[in-house]
Amino acid sequence: MKFIHLSDLHLGKRVNGFSMLEDQRHILRQILSAVQAERPDGVLLAGDIYDKAVPSAEAVELLDEFLFRLSQLDTQVFVISGNHDSPERLAFGGRLMDTSGIHLAPVYSGAITPFTLWDSHGPVDLYLLPFLKPAHVRRYFPDEDIQSYTDALGVAIAQMQVNPERRNILVAHQFVTGAQRCQSEEVSVGGLDNVDVSVFAPFDYVALGHIHGPQNIGSARVRYCGTPLKYSFSEAGHHKSVTVVQLEEKGALTLRTLPLRPLRDLVELRGPYQQLTLRDFYQGTSWQEDYVHITLTDEEDIPNAMGRLQTIYHNLMKLDYDNTRTRSHAALDGAPAPERRSPLELFEEFYQLQNNQPMSPEQARFVQGLMEQIWEETP
Repeated sequence: MKFIHLSDLHLGKRVNGFSMLEDQRHILRQILSAVQAERPDGVLLAGDIYDKAVPSAEAVELLDEFLFRLSQLDTQVFVISGNHDSPERLAFGGRLMDTSGIHLAPVYSGAITPFTLWDSHGPVDLYLLPFLKPAHVRRYFPDEDIQSYTDALGVAIAQMQVNPERRNILVAHQFVTGAQRCQSEEVSVGGLDNVDVSVFAPFDYVALGHIHGPQNIGSARVRYCGTPLKYSFSEAGHHKSVTVVQLEEKGALTLRTLPLRPLRDLVELRGPYQQLTLRDFYQGTSWQEDYVHITLTDEEDIPNAMGRLQTIYHNLMKLDYDNTRTRSHAALDGAPAPERRSPLELFEEFYQLQNNQPMSPEQARFVQGLMEQIWEETP
């Protein structure tokens, strides 16, 4: 049985102020072509379908068109909500769509009924598990000891009563310990959202979403397929793809990837202004239309560098300097870039700026506990 594994479409996303809708429309057409060529038994969409809980009208229209085109390709489509999605909004109309082969995971209610598909080797049970926090699971199992995300996923999976004699697939959207993050992903408080990979033991394949870089966790059996597009310059070196999953008899699993070609790539360029503006430097490349991050190495600031460079690099998103001045500032600061700091680290820095002294260990523990409570209880 064959599946195509997708995740983290983030429809409606803006990157450094640039709308990605045109790029997303382009990449969804490629995915439709891949589905048409591969003719899988199912397409798995592992969460973060939208970039916001209340998506724009344009993002909703784009998803509507994509699901309609998928429904015409004689394949079953299985969709869960991620941490960026509103599970209620994404599940709207799900019971009506079932008859068209579009299966939207309902809001978590403590019970998950699998979809069962058949091939020459027998049944495959497919479970759809939307993004969960411990509070979601405690609501339905108040007698269980649920302190962590691992506890919550363990209880939710135990309630599925997975039959170990059959082939089983889970579609989920969580951060599994050991996965490599990117800058475009949310950072939790102190790794609070970590899930141990051991909770997925009952499954022959776990189709994960949430992490933007394609990667296996421990083995090919537990996999993040990654985003179909690059959503931060930390992903500039990624090779985006969709994952094709082939299940044969129980225990036999093969994976391969189908590369995706963006309408515009995310590119990082570095050098002195004079070099980057030479025609011989950029001619024959796609950089003039790609999304570009430029780091200038000139010792003196270039007047109106952003505007002048945009006449060559039309989609210049970001401009930095790397020179003696900026390196000395970085050395004095001694802190990581803001996007790589945890919420607690940012609060500690703010506290010190306001009070001219660091937080005490007792204050730090109190603030972290409060942040963890808010993080867990926020829908």
